[in-house]
Amino acid sequence: MRRLLLGLDIGSSSIKASLLDADTGKAIVAKAFPEEEMEIKSPQTGWAEQDPETWWKYIKQASKFVLGKADVKKGELKGIGIAYQMHGLVLVDKDQNVLRPSIIWCDSRAVGIGEKAFKDLGQDYCLPHLLNSPGNFTASKLRWVIENEPEVASKIHKIMLPGDFIAMKLTGEILTSETGLSEGIFWDFKENGVSKKVLDNYNIPLEWLPEAVPSYSIQGKVTSQSSEVTGIEAGVPVSYRAGDQPNNAFSLQVLKPGELATTAGTSGTVYGVCDTPLYDPQSRVNTFVHVNHTKENPSYGVLLCVNGTGILNSWIKKVMGAGKIDYDEMNNLGSAAPIGSDGLTFIPFGNGAERIMQNKPVGAHLLGLDLLKHDKKHMIRAAQEGIVSALTFGFRIMQDMGMDLKTVKAGKANMFLSPIFRKTFVHMNKVVLELYDTDGAQGAARGAGIGVGLFKTEGEAFEGLELLETLEPNQHFYEPYEEVYSHWKNQLEQIQKLRV
Repeated sequence: MRRLLLGLDIGSSSIKASLLDADTGKAIVAKAFPEEEMEIKSPQTGWAEQDPETWWKYIKQASKFVLGKADVKKGELKGIGIAYQMHGLVLVDKDQNVLRPSIIWCDSRAVGIGEKAFKDLGQDYCLPHLLNSPGNFTASKLRWVIENEPEVASKIHKIMLPGDFIAMKLTGEILTSETGLSEGIFWDFKENGVSKKVLDNYNIPLEWLPEAVPSYSIQGKVTSQSSEVTGIEAGVPVSYRAGDQPNNAFSLQVLKPGELATTAGTSGTVYGVCDTPLYDPQSRVNTFVHVNHTKENPSYGVLLCVNGTGILNSWIKKVMGAGKIDYDEMNNLGSAAPIGSDGLTFIPFGNGAERIMQNKPVGAHLLGLDLLKHDKKHMIRAAQEGIVSALTFGFRIMQDMGMDLKTVKAGKANMFLSPIFRKTFVHMNKVVLELYDTDGAQGAARGAGIGVGLFKTEGEAFEGLELLETLEPNQHFYEPYEEVYSHWKNQLEQIQKLRV
């Protein structure tokens, strides 16, 4: 009998399911729903919301598809892992009904609330204890609901992250994880528990927070009701959960100090692991509990995030291609432009408040446009160089914190499919880039195998993980890409001066 694991990845663009054979470490079948990107509603400028029931709708479709495609038999599915978009806020009443749309990761409405809390709590508490400013994270979003929607707040039974909500729909159990509490800025790293000071400052009742369980653990079992609508056999345990960035790092076997992972989907990230609680004094990058953290062996993840990444590339495709050009054609066209795009520069910060910009409104900007010289190829290359420059800006903050950034791992997907993007990333940051055949859903399945005990060690979970390509930098290109970054940074500084 086969031993199978199901990984579910709840993104803001799509829901993906992956079925992994635990004995070979290979994915059998994977599928994302819907075909087009899921809608993000923006009732006001800077707001971003999604209906949690929409995620559940596509979880049901994706699960049924992969289980049916693989002809899964009774007893073959051993565990379920859940990865999810970080920092989202889901509210339910005592009957587990959703009270309002989820305020998701790229929503900016709570920036002011986080800034006030940082002043009230003080830097001397926030940085050593929270490793972050309260910022625009889940706790601040919850405080916004308390202040602005008291009728909703009066009905709250529990608050959850997106992955906690899907686990609840599968099992009926309302739980979270330590890494989840830390990403919401509810976690006191010195006390190794929930921050009473944050709860008191925000007037958040402790009972609203779910019980925290380890990322690898039995976290409830699929109910008969959920089985009927998902096709998942009743009784199968949910045995892993993590936010998308800790999970992406896990999916690439980034678990030890000094190891790094990167993604470039709707947002772009670099995530580095350390065993001491590092923090940036300006909270431009953020530290959370990593998936393999224990009191005996602490593990932390330092996250650099740029919201305006793949979304800018997607915007270029829609605006310039009018639906008649695909990403491969765009990359081929952009490759015809020279390094530096003949002086055309893109500042990509057009998708909500950017933490590396201290949540200040920068926006997206196209600079240096020459109507007699620049065309589509320059626009495409400038966008990708601008995205990598923004990641490099954060990368250098991480280096200043003392992190040793030499080799970075990524899944060969999204913007890492672009030769322009890969070459720019490697040379601008002077790093070795390893590209793997994996994704968040596959990583969640591997995590489920650890949680349910199929894999006795983390190393065993990664048998079958395939390295597709290694890209090493060429010193010949260091200078031209450093010039691109220096020009980009200078343009950014000019924009910031104008906004003061």
